[in-house]
Amino acid sequence: MTITPGVATTVGRRAPDRRPRAVLFDVFETMLRVDALRSRFIDVGRPEHEWELFFTRTLRDGMAHTLAGSVRPFGEVARAALRTTVGHTLSDEAVEHVIAGFRELPPHPDVEPALMALARARIPAYAFTHGTEQVACDALDKAGLRTYLRDTFSAERIASFKPPARVYLWACQQVELPPEKVALVAVHSWDVHGAVRAGLIGGLATRLEGRVPDVVERPHVAAERLDTVVERLIALPV
Repeated sequence: MTITPGVATTVGRRAPDRRPRAVLFDVFETMLRVDALRSRFIDVGRPEHEWELFFTRTLRDGMAHTLAGSVRPFGEVARAALRTTVGHTLSDEAVEHVIAGFRELPPHPDVEPALMALARARIPAYAFTHGTEQVACDALDKAGLRTYLRDTFSAERIASFKPPARVYLWACQQVELPPEKVALVAVHSWDVHGAVRAGLIGGLATRLEGRVPDVVERPHVAAERLDTVVERLIALPV
Protein backbone atom coordinates (compact mmCIF):
# COMPACT_ATOMS: atom_id res chain seq x y z
CA MET A 1 0.00 0.00 0.00
CA THR A 2 1.18 3.51 -0.79
CA ILE A 3 0.47 6.31 1.66
CA THR A 4 0.23 9.73 0.08
CA PRO A 5 2.84 12.28 1.19
CA GLY A 6 1.97 13.93 4.48
CA VAL A 7 -0.73 11.45 5.49
CA ALA A 8 1.49 9.24 7.64
CA THR A 9 2.52 12.24 9.72
CA THR A 10 -1.00 12.39 11.16
CA VAL A 11 -0.47 9.17 13.15
CA GLY A 12 -0.56 9.98 16.86
CA ARG A 13 -1.75 13.53 16.24
CA ARG A 14 -5.33 14.16 17.40
CA ALA A 15 -7.73 15.53 14.83
CA PRO A 16 -9.45 18.80 15.79
CA ASP A 17 -13.07 18.78 16.94
CA ARG A 18 -14.54 19.58 13.54
CA ARG A 19 -17.54 18.32 11.61
CA PRO A 20 -16.38 15.46 9.36
CA ARG A 21 -16.78 15.54 5.60
CA ALA A 22 -17.24 11.74 5.48
CA VAL A 23 -18.14 9.05 8.02
CA LEU A 24 -16.93 5.46 8.08
CA PHE A 25 -19.15 2.98 9.92
CA ASP A 26 -17.96 -0.30 11.35
CA VAL A 27 -20.43 -2.97 10.21
CA PHE A 28 -20.65 -6.00 12.50
CA GLU A 29 -22.11 -5.13 15.92
CA THR A 30 -22.13 -1.42 15.08
CA MET A 31 -24.65 -1.57 12.22
CA LEU A 32 -25.71 -5.21 12.22
CA ARG A 33 -26.69 -7.43 15.14
CA VAL A 34 -24.15 -10.22 15.39
CA ASP A 35 -26.11 -11.68 18.31
CA ALA A 36 -28.62 -12.88 15.70
CA LEU A 37 -26.13 -15.69 15.02
CA ARG A 38 -27.42 -17.33 18.20
CA SER A 39 -30.20 -19.00 16.18
CA ARG A 40 -27.59 -20.52 13.87
CA PHE A 41 -25.82 -22.06 16.84
CA ILE A 42 -29.11 -23.54 18.03
CA ASP A 43 -29.71 -24.92 14.52
CA VAL A 44 -26.48 -26.93 14.69
CA GLY A 45 -27.08 -28.16 18.23
CA ARG A 46 -24.82 -25.78 20.12
CA PRO A 47 -25.61 -23.42 23.05
CA GLU A 48 -26.75 -20.05 21.77
CA HIS A 49 -24.35 -18.10 23.99
CA GLU A 50 -21.37 -19.47 22.02
CA TRP A 51 -21.91 -16.87 19.31
CA GLU A 52 -20.23 -14.23 21.48
CA LEU A 53 -17.09 -16.22 22.23
CA PHE A 54 -16.89 -17.21 18.58
CA PHE A 55 -17.07 -13.63 17.31
CA THR A 56 -14.65 -12.35 19.95
CA ARG A 57 -12.18 -15.10 19.08
CA THR A 58 -12.45 -14.25 15.40
CA LEU A 59 -11.53 -10.61 16.01
CA ARG A 60 -8.79 -11.54 18.47
CA ASP A 61 -7.21 -14.07 16.10
CA GLY A 62 -7.42 -11.68 13.16
CA MET A 63 -5.66 -8.99 15.17
CA ALA A 64 -3.01 -11.51 16.27
CA HIS A 65 -2.36 -12.55 12.68
CA THR A 66 -2.08 -8.88 11.75
CA LEU A 67 0.49 -8.30 14.48
CA ALA A 68 2.42 -11.38 13.39
CA GLY A 69 2.48 -10.11 9.82
CA SER A 70 0.63 -12.98 8.16
CA VAL A 71 -3.09 -12.34 7.78
CA ARG A 72 -5.55 -14.92 6.49
CA PRO A 73 -8.93 -13.91 5.03
CA PHE A 74 -11.69 -13.16 7.54
CA GLY A 75 -13.69 -16.20 6.46
CA GLU A 76 -10.80 -18.57 7.16
CA VAL A 77 -10.11 -16.97 10.53
CA ALA A 78 -13.82 -17.14 11.44
CA ARG A 79 -14.13 -20.81 10.48
CA ALA A 80 -11.07 -21.71 12.55
CA ALA A 81 -12.39 -19.72 15.53
CA LEU A 82 -15.77 -21.42 15.22
CA ARG A 83 -14.27 -24.90 15.21
CA THR A 84 -12.21 -24.04 18.30
CA THR A 85 -15.23 -22.57 20.09
CA VAL A 86 -17.35 -25.69 19.57
CA GLY A 87 -14.53 -28.10 20.37
CA HIS A 88 -14.24 -29.32 16.77
CA THR A 89 -17.62 -31.04 17.00
CA LEU A 90 -19.34 -29.55 13.91
CA SER A 91 -19.39 -30.93 10.41
CA ASP A 92 -18.21 -28.75 7.54
CA GLU A 93 -21.85 -28.29 6.55
CA ALA A 94 -22.77 -27.07 10.05
CA VAL A 95 -19.81 -24.67 10.09
CA GLU A 96 -20.91 -23.19 6.77
CA HIS A 97 -24.46 -22.82 8.09
CA VAL A 98 -23.23 -20.66 10.96
CA ILE A 99 -20.87 -18.60 8.78
CA ALA A 100 -23.64 -17.97 6.25
CA GLY A 101 -25.51 -16.12 8.99
CA PHE A 102 -23.22 -13.12 8.51
CA ARG A 103 -25.13 -12.36 5.29
CA GLU A 104 -28.48 -12.18 7.09
CA LEU A 105 -27.93 -10.11 10.22
CA PRO A 106 -30.68 -7.63 11.15
CA PRO A 107 -29.85 -3.95 11.76
CA HIS A 108 -29.73 -2.22 15.10
CA PRO A 109 -32.67 0.22 15.41
CA ASP A 110 -30.43 3.29 15.84
CA VAL A 111 -28.56 2.78 12.54
CA GLU A 112 -31.09 3.96 9.94
CA PRO A 113 -31.84 7.22 11.84
CA ALA A 114 -28.08 7.86 11.98
CA LEU A 115 -27.68 7.34 8.26
CA MET A 116 -30.72 9.49 7.50
CA ALA A 117 -29.27 12.32 9.60
CA LEU A 118 -26.04 12.19 7.61
CA ALA A 119 -27.97 12.21 4.35
CA ARG A 120 -29.86 15.32 5.45
CA ALA A 121 -26.55 16.94 6.38
CA ARG A 122 -25.09 15.90 3.00
CA ILE A 123 -22.24 14.03 4.62
CA PRO A 124 -21.45 10.78 2.75
CA ALA A 125 -21.45 7.55 4.75
CA TYR A 126 -19.37 4.46 4.03
CA ALA A 127 -19.27 0.96 5.50
CA PHE A 128 -15.82 -0.09 6.71
CA THR A 129 -15.47 -3.70 7.77
CA HIS A 130 -13.45 -6.88 8.09
CA GLY A 131 -14.21 -9.74 5.76
CA THR A 132 -15.12 -9.68 2.11
CA GLU A 133 -16.92 -6.62 0.83
CA GLN A 134 -19.49 -8.84 -0.89
CA VAL A 135 -20.60 -10.44 2.39
CA ALA A 136 -20.96 -7.00 3.98
CA CYS A 137 -22.85 -5.69 0.95
CA ASP A 138 -25.21 -8.68 0.98
CA ALA A 139 -25.90 -8.20 4.69
CA LEU A 140 -26.42 -4.45 4.36
CA ASP A 141 -28.72 -4.99 1.37
CA LYS A 142 -30.85 -7.46 3.32
CA ALA A 143 -30.95 -5.07 6.28
CA GLY A 144 -32.15 -2.25 4.01
CA LEU A 145 -29.18 -0.01 4.82
CA ARG A 146 -26.96 -0.10 1.75
CA THR A 147 -28.97 2.50 -0.10
CA TYR A 148 -27.75 5.09 2.41
CA LEU A 149 -24.09 4.24 1.85
CA ARG A 150 -21.77 5.68 -0.77
CA ASP A 151 -19.56 2.56 -0.79
CA THR A 152 -18.30 -0.38 1.28
CA PHE A 153 -14.64 -0.98 2.10
CA SER A 154 -12.96 -3.96 3.73
CA ALA A 155 -9.57 -4.08 5.43
CA GLU A 156 -9.21 -7.50 3.80
CA ARG A 157 -8.24 -5.67 0.60
CA ILE A 158 -4.95 -4.66 2.24
CA ALA A 159 -4.51 -7.97 4.09
CA SER A 160 -5.15 -6.61 7.55
CA PHE A 161 -7.57 -6.45 10.42
CA LYS A 162 -8.19 -3.22 12.30
CA PRO A 163 -6.83 -1.36 14.29
CA PRO A 164 -3.36 -0.56 12.79
CA ALA A 165 -3.13 3.05 11.62
CA ARG A 166 -2.45 2.03 8.03
CA VAL A 167 -5.92 0.49 7.80
CA TYR A 168 -7.68 3.76 8.64
CA LEU A 169 -5.32 5.80 6.45
CA TRP A 170 -6.07 3.47 3.55
CA ALA A 171 -9.82 4.01 4.08
CA CYS A 172 -9.26 7.76 4.04
CA GLN A 173 -7.49 7.39 0.71
CA GLN A 174 -10.54 5.56 -0.64
CA VAL A 175 -12.79 8.52 0.21
CA GLU A 176 -10.14 10.97 -1.04
CA LEU A 177 -9.99 12.99 2.16
CA PRO A 178 -7.29 13.62 4.77
CA PRO A 179 -7.78 11.73 8.06
CA GLU A 180 -8.72 14.84 10.08
CA LYS A 181 -11.79 15.27 7.85
CA VAL A 182 -13.01 11.67 8.21
CA ALA A 183 -14.87 10.16 11.17
CA LEU A 184 -14.92 6.52 12.23
CA VAL A 185 -18.04 5.46 14.13
CA ALA A 186 -18.19 2.16 15.99
CA VAL A 187 -19.39 0.43 19.15
CA HIS A 188 -15.94 -1.08 19.74
CA SER A 189 -13.78 1.30 21.76
CA TRP A 190 -10.61 -0.35 20.41
CA ASP A 191 -11.74 0.46 16.86
CA VAL A 192 -12.40 4.11 17.67
CA HIS A 193 -9.11 4.21 19.62
CA GLY A 194 -7.25 3.04 16.52
CA ALA A 195 -8.95 5.61 14.34
CA VAL A 196 -8.24 8.49 16.73
CA ARG A 197 -4.60 7.40 16.99
CA ALA A 198 -4.43 7.44 13.18
CA GLY A 199 -5.63 11.05 13.11
CA LEU A 200 -9.32 10.53 12.36
CA ILE A 201 -12.33 11.90 14.22
CA GLY A 202 -13.69 9.26 16.59
CA GLY A 203 -17.32 8.60 17.41
CA LEU A 204 -18.11 5.89 19.98
CA ALA A 205 -21.58 4.48 20.57
CA THR A 206 -21.49 2.99 24.05
CA ARG A 207 -24.50 0.66 23.71
CA LEU A 208 -22.14 -2.34 23.59
CA GLU A 209 -19.59 -1.44 26.29
CA GLY A 210 -21.63 0.85 28.52
CA ARG A 211 -19.11 3.70 28.79
CA VAL A 212 -15.83 4.96 27.36
CA PRO A 213 -13.02 2.85 28.88
CA ASP A 214 -10.27 4.71 30.69
CA VAL A 215 -7.53 2.98 28.68
CA VAL A 216 -8.43 4.29 25.19
CA GLU A 217 -7.94 7.59 23.43
CA ARG A 218 -10.88 9.88 24.14
CA PRO A 219 -13.35 9.85 21.25
CA HIS A 220 -14.35 13.23 19.86
CA VAL A 221 -18.00 12.37 20.56
CA ALA A 222 -19.67 9.58 22.51
CA ALA A 223 -23.25 8.60 23.28
CA GLU A 224 -25.19 5.41 23.91
CA ARG A 225 -27.03 5.45 20.58
CA LEU A 226 -25.52 5.59 17.12
CA ASP A 227 -27.89 8.28 15.92
CA THR A 228 -26.97 10.48 18.87
CA VAL A 229 -23.28 10.02 18.05
CA VAL A 230 -23.95 11.16 14.49
CA GLU A 231 -26.00 14.14 15.66
CA ARG A 232 -23.06 15.20 17.82
CA LEU A 233 -20.63 14.81 14.93
CA ILE A 234 -22.85 16.99 12.77
CA ALA A 235 -23.03 19.57 15.56
CA LEU A 236 -19.24 19.97 15.70
CA PRO A 237 -17.88 23.28 14.35
CA VAL A 238 -17.53 23.41 10.57
